[in-house]
Amino acid sequence: MATEHELREDVAGYTAELTRARSADEPILEPRIPIDRPLPIDPQILPWLLTVSGLYTLRAPVLVPQSVLMVRPGAISEPETIGGAQLSPVVPIPWWRRREELRVDVDGHYPQMTVSGTIFTGLTERLHWIASVAPAGPNQWAGAIWYKEGTGSALPQTDVHITATRSIFPAQQRVIVRYSGGGALEVERVYNFASTYYHLVDFEFDRVEGTTRTMRIDTCAHPNRPATLPCESLRIDNVYRRAGFDVSVSPGGGVPLSGAGADSVWRDSEMHDAMQAYWSRFANAPQWAMWVLFAAQHEMGHDLGGIMFDDIGANHRQGTAIFNDSFISVAPVGDPAPDAWVQRMRFWTACHEMGHAFNLAHSWQKSQGTTWIPLSNEDEARSFMNYPFRVAGGQTAFFADFEYRFSDQELSFMRHAPARFVQMGNADWFDHHGFEQAETSPEPRFRLELRVNRERPTFEFLEPVMVELKLTNVSGEPEVIEGDVLGETDHMIVILKKDGAPARQWLPFAQYCRKESKSVLEPGQSRYEPLFIGAGRNGWDLAEPGMYTVQLALRLDGEDLVSNPLRVRIAPPRGYDEEYLAQDVFSDEVGRVLAFDGSHVLDQANDVLQEAAGKLADRRLAYHALVALAKPLARNAKVLVLPGKDGPAEVESAAEAGGKIKVAKAKPDEARKQLNAALMKKEDVAAETLGHIEYREYVDHFSDWLAASGDAGAAARAQAALYATLKARKVADWVLKAIEKKRDGYKK
Repeated sequence: MATEHELREDVAGYTAELTRARSADEPILEPRIPIDRPLPIDPQILPWLLTVSGLYTLRAPVLVPQSVLMVRPGAISEPETIGGAQLSPVVPIPWWRRREELRVDVDGHYPQMTVSGTIFTGLTERLHWIASVAPAGPNQWAGAIWYKEGTGSALPQTDVHITATRSIFPAQQRVIVRYSGGGALEVERVYNFASTYYHLVDFEFDRVEGTTRTMRIDTCAHPNRPATLPCESLRIDNVYRRAGFDVSVSPGGGVPLSGAGADSVWRDSEMHDAMQAYWSRFANAPQWAMWVLFAAQHEMGHDLGGIMFDDIGANHRQGTAIFNDSFISVAPVGDPAPDAWVQRMRFWTACHEMGHAFNLAHSWQKSQGTTWIPLSNEDEARSFMNYPFRVAGGQTAFFADFEYRFSDQELSFMRHAPARFVQMGNADWFDHHGFEQAETSPEPRFRLELRVNRERPTFEFLEPVMVELKLTNVSGEPEVIEGDVLGETDHMIVILKKDGAPARQWLPFAQYCRKESKSVLEPGQSRYEPLFIGAGRNGWDLAEPGMYTVQLALRLDGEDLVSNPLRVRIAPPRGYDEEYLAQDVFSDEVGRVLAFDGSHVLDQANDVLQEAAGKLADRRLAYHALVALAKPLARNAKVLVLPGKDGPAEVESAAEAGGKIKVAKAKPDEARKQLNAALMKKEDVAAETLGHIEYREYVDHFSDWLAASGDAGAAARAQAALYATLKARKVADWVLKAIEKKRDGYKK
């Protein structure tokens, strides 16, 4: 047996490693000291090392009446008798086993004084519960269970009392939970320590050639900071470890841009294609996983700092792009440390966009969104999920109090909400009270309308649904609004409800982080914006024939604007061809290709749209399909190319896989043929199904492309056809005048 001196050396060595690991937020490894040795040190010496918070597990067989089981003689011990029934305590049948997870959150980083658990019984039944607790003695906490979801009989009790056994040895750390109240028998269960974190997640950080990855920050590099902020080199993975996630970081690297020529600006479809190609390469990655790509700039320009893609693939993965050369790269005039300001903004943007992938709303959106419990807006929160320029005093006031963390509400959500709330949207609340709790004004300054550009809101079967938003100043005075308020889906909640079915929240495929801008809306003046709600991260919510209600709430200047409920009808299929093709059209990939106006990598979706454009040429789906097929062919595009999908499984990054960015060459003749068919053959039908705003944008891009190709005459003719079509559809005079000016410009 080891001497006390040897044991003390072991403890000292492990304590040093433990101290280093905890300060770096790294996973704690098993100690070198055998667990059967006595610990020759008073635990009071190291109380700050012996945290209780973390994930605990319990696995125990359920007591099952012997009469329902066939058991081999001698396979079990002598039966126990309860209430006259003989029960076998150790029946080795796995589908009858009970498994529990317990999340204790009472110390460590940002403790929420919360304990939650998930109970799995049988094959499919589960219960999720949450309790708020307070200290009840040394290493003890107690409180009431205030939230339950699932099989309530799995835990009829209403109160919990937790007693913890602290240890620097994970195998010796455990908690005992006593459940009581609710008229049920008092029970006690012992849970074994599993991890200092509540969930697993994997990140990979890649960069486009010539762009840097901002994965860490010196918290004291900029003088505008809280006086109490610890000075450290903080990494993004540590931010999420402190939020409760066991983060693993896959090796990342540079993605060569040499094959893309001089084009360093990214479009939505290119970003989506790059991420889709990457994720399909790593199809067996963990469910909780995210790709973060640092690039230069988006085609939307300087005001777009980041974009978040969500729920791609069967495993619901997330991906984010950060644009280093956007507004986040320009420090305010006179800033005392401009380089540190830029580094901090890039770091904040990355953490912010990644937070969306965990289904965190913006700080000012919490009361609007779908919530697992009632949440209040946090307009002044110093959180990664707030915009620095939105708080009182602007970004200077924000960073003066910012501690590089999420708010308590957000931490509670990430750590303790049921997984389905964290991972995806749910709109069941709409079925009960709709937008009744919206913070509307008795004398609103704006009117929000939801409409369609057709005589009746009836859509053909398979026709992607496009609606139009109209925001009008009804105050009688000029009003200052955010420049792209209708285009920012982050500010709105859209609900889709089929008659007789639960409501669903429409979730867009992308979220954007834009620089704030302002514009003036004069009295009586309106702002318009198209909205493609045909498909989203929840799938095709407007697909089956029937009647639907569509309604929208928009957050604007501290109040909610609720639109009119728009009744929409989806017509039945016309015949067998439509019914058969629907199985392929109503897919996630096709929805994404339509939403992003094309793809160079989603070949199966492109094949489906090509088939639809051929077999259903007289149906409205064909117009949408042709636009999505043609736009990627109109000009060169960047594509992330990886080796074959049958490559070695140990390859963990685009760079290691030999990934590079190449150019997909344009096919102008084919693009022109398809755009002519979509936009110039039956202009009235095209304008109706694509929507007036989208139709005009498509024709504008088409005519600009024709002019750039040397055919100014065709460009002028396209604008003339656009003018005639929209005039017949009685659009506003200012729109027609703008079209006239553009048409005449091609004639010079």
